[in-house]
Amino acid sequence: MRRAEPFETSDGTILNVDMAGEGASIIFQHGLCGDAAQTDEAFPLEAGFRRVTIEARGHGHSQAGNPEQLSIATFCDDIAAYIEKSLTPPMVIGGISMGAAIALRLAVKRPDLVKALIIARPAWLTASAPENMSPNAEVGHLLKTLPPDHAKAAFLAGPVGVRLAAEAPDNLASLAGFFSRTPLDVTAELLTRISNDGPDVTDQDVGNLTVPTLVIGHDRDSIHPLSHARALAERIAGARFVQITPKTKSRPQYVADFRLAMGNFLKEL
Repeated sequence: MRRAEPFETSDGTILNVDMAGEGASIIFQHGLCGDAAQTDEAFPLEAGFRRVTIEARGHGHSQAGNPEQLSIATFCDDIAAYIEKSLTPPMVIGGISMGAAIALRLAVKRPDLVKALIIARPAWLTASAPENMSPNAEVGHLLKTLPPDHAKAAFLAGPVGVRLAAEAPDNLASLAGFFSRTPLDVTAELLTRISNDGPDVTDQDVGNLTVPTLVIGHDRDSIHPLSHARALAERIAGARFVQITPKTKSRPQYVADFRLAMGNFLKEL
């Protein structure tokens, strides 16, 4: 059964902490403009762990706070503060997409908090503003400059929309949904700021990681290239790489594969 509790950050922003399951706590973070429903779907509750998702500022039921503070670094600081207040580190920390970048940053910047790492469908390696995140940034820019319906029509008819319709329809569906995600001003800020952000770690930092690591990826995904997942798995010593079924092919199989990969990894820790 899912349950939730509020957490107040150092600057007074109230975040929603969503939990499910019983057992040792695992921090498992959602992607950009996602929420705890994304992590809840993919988490293997039968493995005997408790999923804890701190919905990032401006996501899910969390307050956005100061737009200037919307960054991967701030999201990481918020999670670290929650762990120090409410949990017992070190612990397993993971995430999907933006959540994967957050988990990677925490493993590098706060190794005292992390005993194992799960990087699922990474959209970042180490650099900020990767080209694969440019469609998200474009949606954010359009939302800032056009009425939502006109912005959506312009995006779908433009070269990026047309390309994604052919190459990665699941990515396109997610991006199209952002044009009706409320509040629109927060959505626009998140898409522009986070797409141009990054985990602020170096290749050397990643290569120095020694914690047990699982990396999950799949093909037919332009926002989360399979090459990114493979590259991180190669750079982290001893990392396990698992390729799963893409959502575009079968969402039920994607979920089953995701849960199996995570469950097997967690049971072996």
